[in-house]
Amino acid sequence: MTTHTFADLGVPAPLVRALAANDITTPFPIQAATLPDSLSGRDVLGRGKTGSGKTLAFSIPLVAALSEHRSRPNRPTGLVLAPTRELATQITAVLQPLASASGLSVTTIFGGVSQNKQVAALRAGADIVVACPGRLEDLMRQKLITLDDVVTTVLDEADHMADLGFLPGVTRILAATPAGGQRLLFSATLDNGVDKLVRRFLADPVVHSVDEVSAPPAAMTHHVFHVGGAQAKKELVHLLASGTGRRILFMRTKHQARKLAKQLTESGVPSVDLHGNLSQPARDRNLAAFSSGSARVLVATDIAARGVHVDGVELVVHVDPPMEHKAYLHRSGRTARAGSDGDVVTVVLPEQRRDTQHLLRKAGISVRPQEVTAESAQVQALVGDIAPLRAPAPNPAPAAKNSGGAPRTSGPRRNGGGRRRRPRNTGARAATATS
Repeated sequence: MTTHTFADLGVPAPLVRALAANDITTPFPIQAATLPDSLSGRDVLGRGKTGSGKTLAFSIPLVAALSEHRSRPNRPTGLVLAPTRELATQITAVLQPLASASGLSVTTIFGGVSQNKQVAALRAGADIVVACPGRLEDLMRQKLITLDDVVTTVLDEADHMADLGFLPGVTRILAATPAGGQRLLFSATLDNGVDKLVRRFLADPVVHSVDEVSAPPAAMTHHVFHVGGAQAKKELVHLLASGTGRRILFMRTKHQARKLAKQLTESGVPSVDLHGNLSQPARDRNLAAFSSGSARVLVATDIAARGVHVDGVELVVHVDPPMEHKAYLHRSGRTARAGSDGDVVTVVLPEQRRDTQHLLRKAGISVRPQEVTAESAQVQALVGDIAPLRAPAPNPAPAAKNSGGAPRTSGPRRNGGGRRRRPRNTGARAATATS
């Protein structure tokens, strides 16, 4: 018998109402698979492709488990570990309405900003902490937080933790939580030491794997565009960025991401960048601009390949093909999320063709490359309507008196275009590896 509602899965009524208030009424497969076990207190190992709904899959049982517990100052009862600041922030956004419905508080802990507000939230008795490992360990060393009261621990995107070299810190953090507590671990793969975490910290876990871990979403259409040289690539990328909906352009280097975002903005296509050289406030501002639509284009390095979950991203462009196939799948997973379809374009220079062909084969993507220019019909059909150009806002005039530093200016603010309606394209549909 197929389960159709969260109530059928055993989700407490206050959380069912909180979900319904956000128009969430039908569980995704990974939620339907894991919730009966996680809600009963079992340790769970969940494996699902990006965009599969795993954040709710662990947020619901986490909040449900804590509904009868109240935290003391500096002693949270729930802990979620995430590899990046962006992912931690977005997990908190998903958790917040559920926690509020149960009278729980959530705080987010990561580096790059002052710890004062984070420490104040802990002292006030935050129930759930969503944390990046580095800052959390800093606070543990300062004895500003203890994990002795943690009832449920969640480790999200454990494979990405491993890729970033965080597993030693994660191991120390998990060892500081009570041995009898519930642990939920979500990961696309179990390589690079993730399997050791599972064996050490999960007690008789129930394993749920929803869809082949390397399979791209079924509603994702892939295109490989071969261009003749650097100028043809520049013209093509500019056109791909010019549509009316949200799109993410991936670059290999921070410098090139910053440069392209500036060029697009100056040409009338409101764009923001996201990369490791930005301060946390700058990252937050740029992501907010992209989420709100005031900037339609996000130009990013692989820092955004995971952890940036913005609804309605209709196009991902690999301006620079990634170095390996897992990065391709994670970048591409920023579109075609939660049942919506989307397109992925890889722009390939002549000298990149062999390597890109090999990368796509490893990623399980079968698509015929197309020789194109910005004027090609298939490109025009993919882009659809062109958004009205927006002139860059002028920088404020310098202050009359300079007190020793350059005048402070704020970034340009622009209005985004409306929703686009474009004809469907004829690109190759990627087939998933499971039926």
